[in-house]
Parts: sequence; C-alpha cells; structure tokens
Amino acid sequence: LFFCCSRGGGGEEGGLPPLLSLLFCALLCSVRSLSLLVSFPGFQPLLGTSRISDLVKMPLGQRAGDNSESRYCGVDINFDEDIQNALAYNLAGGFDFIVAPLTDPEYRPSKVVEQANEATVPPFAGSDLVLSLAQWSNHVVGKFSSWIDLDSKTDLIRSDSETTLKQELAWAAHLSLQACILPTPRPLSCGNYARCVNQCLQGLLNMQLWLRIPLLSPELQEAEDILTEDFVGLRKDAVTDTFLNDTWEWWNKFRLLCEHNSHLSVVLEIGASLPSTASIRRWIGEPVRAAVVHTSAFLTNKRGYPCLSKRHQSLIATFFNHSIQIIIAGDCLHATDELDPSGSQSNCANGHRDNMLSKHQLRPYLDYISHLYRRIEPPNEQERFELGYRDFLQAPLQPLMDNLEAQTYETFEKDITKYMQYQKAVHAALLDRVSEEEASSSTIVLMVVGAGRGPLVRASLQAAIDSGRNLRVYAVEKNPNAVVTLHSLIKLEGWQEIVTIVSCDMRRWNAPEKADILVSELLGSFGDNELSPECLDGAQRFLKSDGVCIPSLYTSFVEPITATKLHNDVKSYNDLTHFETAYVVKLHSVSRLAASQPVFSFSHPNFSPKKDNSRYKKLLFELPSDTGSALVHGFAGYFDATLYKDIHLGIEPSMATPNMFSWFPIFFPLRVPVYVAAGSAIEVHFWRCISPTKVWYEWALTAPSILPVHNSNGRSYCVGL
Repeated sequence: LFFCCSRGGGGEEGGLPPLLSLLFCALLCSVRSLSLLVSFPGFQPLLGTSRISDLVKMPLGQRAGDNSESRYCGVDINFDEDIQNALAYNLAGGFDFIVAPLTDPEYRPSKVVEQANEATVPPFAGSDLVLSLAQWSNHVVGKFSSWIDLDSKTDLIRSDSETTLKQELAWAAHLSLQACILPTPRPLSCGNYARCVNQCLQGLLNMQLWLRIPLLSPELQEAEDILTEDFVGLRKDAVTDTFLNDTWEWWNKFRLLCEHNSHLSVVLEIGASLPSTASIRRWIGEPVRAAVVHTSAFLTNKRGYPCLSKRHQSLIATFFNHSIQIIIAGDCLHATDELDPSGSQSNCANGHRDNMLSKHQLRPYLDYISHLYRRIEPPNEQERFELGYRDFLQAPLQPLMDNLEAQTYETFEKDITKYMQYQKAVHAALLDRVSEEEASSSTIVLMVVGAGRGPLVRASLQAAIDSGRNLRVYAVEKNPNAVVTLHSLIKLEGWQEIVTIVSCDMRRWNAPEKADILVSELLGSFGDNELSPECLDGAQRFLKSDGVCIPSLYTSFVEPITATKLHNDVKSYNDLTHFETAYVVKLHSVSRLAASQPVFSFSHPNFSPKKDNSRYKKLLFELPSDTGSALVHGFAGYFDATLYKDIHLGIEPSMATPNMFSWFPIFFPLRVPVYVAAGSAIEVHFWRCISPTKVWYEWALTAPSILPVHNSNGRSYCVGL
C-alpha cells in the first residue's frame, strides 16, 4: 500500500490513479496469499522452464503404520551455482532431498577485496528466489564448507572459518532450512569449534545443526587388517586418556561443550568397514538424525549391481526403525546396463537440465536402499499401538489416590495376551485345588481384588468353565465409576448367582468368608510401584492359610541406558523435581549399556509376622569390553512376575511376554549425565522407602562418579497410600 499509493500511485508524472493503485494492491495481496498456499509441502510453483512442481517427495516404499522420516532418502551433492536445476535433476532421479553446500568452496573471507561503501556478498548457491520457501525447507539440507577448521593453529584459517560459519548459518536461517550439516571436528580437539557452534545454537529457534561424525575413524579404516590395527585402536589422548580413534568420544566432547543443546544432533558417516556391534549400539541412544552411506561401502552382486554386506544391511534396518534418514554420497562405482551409455552425466549427483530425464548415476544405490526399506516387516498391531508413545514421558499411575478413567480401562482391556496368561494361571490353580472326583461337589471361592471393569472376572469364569470347576467370585473394586460398569456386565452376562460385587477398598473390606484364590492386577512397570505389596498385605487377611495368590511372586529389574531424548525432555522443565521423578516410557531410541539385574522381590501370600516392604539394593554393572565409552542418562526399570508355578508375565527384555502392551518400562533419570570410560563399572543404589502416608524410591550413583541421592525423603515423587 505504501509503495503503490505514496511512491507510485499519485496520479502525477504518469503514476497510477489512486483507485487503480488500490486495486493493484489488492491483486498483489491475492498473489501473495496464493504464494503462501503453494509454499505447503508437495505444492511447488513453476520456476523458469523447469516443472519442479511435478517433483514431489517419493518415499522409499509404503509400509502400513510407518510415517517416519526414514521413508525419505537424500543425496549429497557438490556445490552448484544453479541449485534450481541441481534440485530438479535429483528429485527427478528419485531422491527426496539434497544435501548441498551453501557457499562456493573456493570462498575465503580474507581473500575478498572489499569495495568502498559496499558490503561483501559471499558467493552463495543461488538467490533465495530461485526456489520457493517450501522447496528450501523440504528439499534442501544445508552443508557448511568442509574446509572450515576453527581449531587450526593458524590464526587466519580460524578467523576465516568462524566468519564463514556464521555467514552460512545466517543464510541458512534466512532460507528457513530445517537442518544444516557441520563438518567433522578434529579428534578430541574441538574446543574453539564447539564454542563457536554453541554461540550459534543460542540463537536458533527452528533449525537443527547436524554434526558429521564417521562411524569408524579414517585412521582405523586405513589400518584395518594390517598389523598396526590394534595399536591404532588403542591409541589414547595424552591429556584426557580417552581413545583417539573412538569417534563417539569426538561427538561426546563436542556435545558436552555445547551443553547438551537439543538443537545439536548427529549425522553418521558409513564406510566399507564397521566397528563392533556393541560399539554401534551406543549410537541408538544418541540424537542421530541421518546416516551418510558412501558408495564405497557397497559391494557388487552377481549382476554387477550395488549391494551391502549383511552387517551393513542390519545397520540400515536399525536406522529405518529409528527414523534415521539415509543420505547417499560419492561417485558411481558400479557400471550397470541401465545407466546412460553416453556418459553425458557427471560422476557426481549434480546434473544439468539437458539430461534431467536421463537415468540418475546414483539411482542403483537408491533402488537398493529402497529394496532394504520395503522388505522390512510392517509394524504389527502392538507396534502400531506403541508408536505414539515411543520415548514419551508419562507420569506413573496413582491407583490408590486416583480413580482411573474409562479410556485407561479400555486401553488395558485390549491386552488379550495379559488376560490369557491370567486365565491359564487360574485354570492351573483350579485343577490343583480341586481333584476330578470333587469337581462337581466342591465350590472354589475366588476373589478378584482391584476388579476394574471386569476383565479378570471374565478370565476367571472362563478358566472355571474350561477346567470343569465350580466357582464363586467376589469382585472387589474401590472405583465407584468402574463398579457401575461391573453391575452392567454382571447383569448382561447373567452372572448374578456367581459373582458378588463389593464396592470398597480391599484393605478395609471385611469379607464374609475366606478365599481359596486371590487374583489381582496391581502390578506396575516396576512391579511394586503401584503398591501391590501394601494392597495384597491388606487383602491377605481374607485368604485361607493354604490359599493361592495370583501373582505369587514379582521382581523388579534395572539397567543403565543412554537416552539423550529423554534427558532433554526432562531438562526442558528446568527444575529439580522432574529429575527426581520416575516416568513410564515406551523406550525406543535408547541404548541399553548392560544386561538388567534384579532389584526388589515380593512374594504372596506373605505370612511373616513383621511385614516390611521397604527395600535396599546395591548393583554393579560392567560394560562389555567392546562397547567403548558411553554416557549414562538414567536407568530403565522392568518387572517379571510369576502368576502361578511356571506361568509368568513381564516386560524384562530377556524374558518379556510377547505381544503384551499393558506396561511400558519405567525410567529413573540422573540429574547429570555420567560419562563411563571404556572398561569402567557403574555402581548404583536403589531404596524403596515407606511412611504411614506414602511410598517412594530413592536412587544414587556412586561410580564411576558420585551424584547426590535422588528424591530424598520423597520430596519430588511418591505414591500415596
């Protein structure tokens, strides 16, 4: 409006009349609205003579329930001043995005001759106008100049590097790029580089910085299969006493200097050689966003096409399952029949409009990655259910203090596996309790304590039918809302003569008779964290002296884990309370550093005259020798329960009940992530504490470093009695 009416629309000197100016302005606004519309993903405007609008994202494949970013594959290209056609060529070749340098690699700020009264403009890869905002954002990942070396001993190189880094970052932010890739730091010598990046991170809002880290150091790759390999692998830094060629150490030092900033992530470079499986496993708990797979990592199959080794295939499949995108880099090293025989295309991923429709030089590599993606089994029903909960912090239930909602009951009731295990346990207990001769004349008294909306009642009655035993059931439930549903269920099923509903807290109910079998569903993610011991101790008074409890035994387990995302999520609350709270989490992007160990056990019935449910345990974990160093963000907790004899259920990884989703693991965070050097041990203490009104856990790390006791006196987290 200002331009049209004030500077060009006065009617004098040939300007537009005021009314026409306003109409022209309205037209501009309409065009602007349209440009905002076409900036959405997948809707591209015409640019020049190329129809980039026809080139939208083409996923590697379609798998039911998979909407992760790993469906999209990128390509690493060289600098190209004509980034518009470079993008069009690579999108036409089947890639979803390009990783492109932002500046001419020959550019050095110190070599630029400044003109008087004119600002120096770096040689960027095209104007921001050659692509739409959506194309820059969705199809381009920036790549900082590879020559940048902020830890060089030469002052001029350091100065040029810092200037260029900040110029390129400002340009990337102007283009609204979602991510930019930082060059690989010097091994264990990145102080100035990390300082500069940390300064930049303070001002970032939406963009991610990805630090390029090789999975295996170049020096180790060169020394592979020669006599000096072990010597190279064991070389240590004289100052820090850490392994020079453990690339995880490079990343760890850099992110520590950058204060664990959540906008800093990793891009792993994959070559022909891979480190040990345990060493690779550490990276699953780190914020890895992409993996650059070099064409040199590919083997050649019988038909002359590229393929990967079994270990590489397994690694790529792991990346797919953790939303890590694949980026293909390097020259074409496989001459296949389908490639352009004229050789008119360049050997890199950059192309020109004249051969845009020709076969992309790196298409065979893309096709193979697509093949690996498509052959992965689609997520099953349980995995699809869990997708939305992966690495998402949830507060544990407070079953005695709060009444569960219908939605929570409905979710638990969908877990068919759990109730089948309970049904098997009740069936076995009934057969042991009553012989075939007494089956018709004897009636078993079974009490379901914490009956909810009735799934355990149904499972128990079905077990009675299957075993041919007579049953009288008491359904005890404190939630008055669930009791309403119970009454409707009993009436609907015609169980009025068999089932008695008791609306009462099991600890305060005076039963009219003793029970033969006591069935409960009071287990939490850590076994006892929903107060099963206290509840069953209170209900045990109406169990016969030779009565049976289902479950009869349960044990909690813990293991140390690397979980960068969970730590950052807890840290975002910016208080002590959240670091001293245990969370229920569907663990996914975590690295389990050592096998889990048992912590607390409880058995029922417990006829001890002095019942004490407080516990203490000290645990010592040793990392496998080939893991290398690691960072511990906390401890994952699980449980395993014996329902009856050899019938069990649980979530401890080595013996977890398959296809069961009622329980996710529990996560005990550490206030400060703890560095564990290769070959070091982890010592941790766990307490289960009790007062007249609450139960709480305390935990403390005492090796390899000492941290304060977490949640002292239940100040941050407890379960109310």
